[in-house]
Amino acid sequence: MAGVKEKVAGLPQAPGVYLFRGAGGEVLYVGKAASLRDRVRSYFQAERNLPYKVRRLRREIADLEVIVTSSVAEALILEDALIKKYRPRYNLRLRDDKRYPYLKITKERFPRVQVVRRPVEDGARYFGPYTSARAMRRALKLAHKLFPIRTCSLDLDRKRLERPCLLYHIGRCSGPCAGLVSEADYARYVEGAGKLFEGRVEQVIAALEGEMAQAAAAERFEHAAQLRDQIRALERIRERQAVALAEPADLDAIGIAVEGERGYGTVLIVRRGRLIGREGFPLKLPADTSPAEALAEFLERYYTRATAIPGEVLLPMEVEGMEELSHYLASRRGGRPQVYSPARGDRRALVELAQRNARLSLRRAATEELAGEEAALEQLAEALDLSVRPWRIEAFDISNLKGQAATGSMVVFVGGKPRADAYRRFRVRITGKPDDYAMMYEVLTRRLAHGLAELADPAIAGGKFSELPDLILVDGGKGQLSVALRALSEQGLSGIEVAALAKREELVYRPGRPQPIRLPPGSPALKLLQRIRDEAHRFAVDYHRRLRGKRALGGFLDSVPGIGPKRRELLLSRFGSLEGLRRASLEELLSVPGLPREVALRLYKALHVRPEK
Repeated sequence: MAGVKEKVAGLPQAPGVYLFRGAGGEVLYVGKAASLRDRVRSYFQAERNLPYKVRRLRREIADLEVIVTSSVAEALILEDALIKKYRPRYNLRLRDDKRYPYLKITKERFPRVQVVRRPVEDGARYFGPYTSARAMRRALKLAHKLFPIRTCSLDLDRKRLERPCLLYHIGRCSGPCAGLVSEADYARYVEGAGKLFEGRVEQVIAALEGEMAQAAAAERFEHAAQLRDQIRALERIRERQAVALAEPADLDAIGIAVEGERGYGTVLIVRRGRLIGREGFPLKLPADTSPAEALAEFLERYYTRATAIPGEVLLPMEVEGMEELSHYLASRRGGRPQVYSPARGDRRALVELAQRNARLSLRRAATEELAGEEAALEQLAEALDLSVRPWRIEAFDISNLKGQAATGSMVVFVGGKPRADAYRRFRVRITGKPDDYAMMYEVLTRRLAHGLAELADPAIAGGKFSELPDLILVDGGKGQLSVALRALSEQGLSGIEVAALAKREELVYRPGRPQPIRLPPGSPALKLLQRIRDEAHRFAVDYHRRLRGKRALGGFLDSVPGIGPKRRELLLSRFGSLEGLRRASLEELLSVPGLPREVALRLYKALHVRPEK
């Protein structure tokens, strides 16, 4: 401790991030400060003046590391990144935070709307995070219905088509691929979708009303009627949004609830005076965290992820560090928002509503006892250093015989239990010399591409692949892990966790770790991984065996006179394999519709003739 205090004395009066480390070098806590010297000194004042949690932390501090930044805003961003990286036990964390998707309007000449897991600095516009995938899909479906924005991934700077696809003809795309819409008109569609995602329904209605009046004046009555129907659809949405304030203000009302090491943060989103949505976040807290401490850290974690910063942020209580947060929000918003705790009136009522939502959500979560499978998931998240509790795990395996009839399997476990209706099979298209890496890459790429396509297509209510996993498990070592990471990266889904489980020594390979992880033999986490891996293998082998059986049966049937392609398919669907056909009695063969008696007799004889010795 003496060495730490010496470091504290030499700290600069500058903004930055500080890391407290334990005796083993592990990061205990990450914090940010407008003045590193003043903030870190506060941890080493008289113990009676410190909260209990800080006193416990101080007893474990063995070393101190600081990183100076150019501004408080930069310090807050760095703090958030380091907390994600080290997952210190004295910091609050949003549980399962990478599961929350965003909507993205791409930066292209004719932009698209995509579903992504994480915003990046690429010039695009992002909206979210959405804690409800259903609410996100509803917003996306409505945007595509109201605004004919393309869903294809064509590079329109390089390629132009002679005619548009079916979506153009049913009014779901404006046909930029065929030059059927001007950039100015298309930009208006994109702007309308952006306002819709921001919850500014009234602004969208006003713009459409102006466009409708112009269309009517120009006697384009069919277009005016389409706009009228769009306006009516939006007015129905506006009617469902509760009026929260008398004036058209934009604000977030925050609620926080704490019980032991569990917490819940709620954000009520008000735009133009109307309550347009609610986002809720389960929190993982250090022991002895007070509501004020939890609120301060929740605000930092949430607003480093949020894409929209309102003019006001309403809090249930005053908390430390609001000045630094206000500076950060100002740098994001282009103007400083008000961050305060209202004492009375409509705004106080909104905060109390947010508090009730947070308490109810926490109570609901607390009454759900962890089953054995869920306890295994918690242990797995800790052992593999996952940033999420892997509620949905998808495991993949490849089965082939010397490169022939190669198949891939995808099995799904939700909450630690198999979900057989979500299992999927893939007939691998690669042929020739067997290449397990290329086959795994093909299967993963096809699965992820299907998922993104379904999420982005408003016509698909709930496709086979639209639920994306929290963890992808592949059978193998470093090579298969690299293949999975490449497939995810190329699909823009780097927020999904990946692990590879090698069979022989049951070692788990994870990205960024040079050495594999050896889970304790017999531990719930290892048993769960083995069960999922074995199920994927069983599913792949079973499908491969059936394909080989059908191939053998097809070859045999081709040798029997009177059986052509149609009758072969009939027998394949009825008996499945050559062995199944051999077990069939003559009566069963005669009962097959569409199979003449003489052909059935000939087939029965061919099946049961004994080869000469």
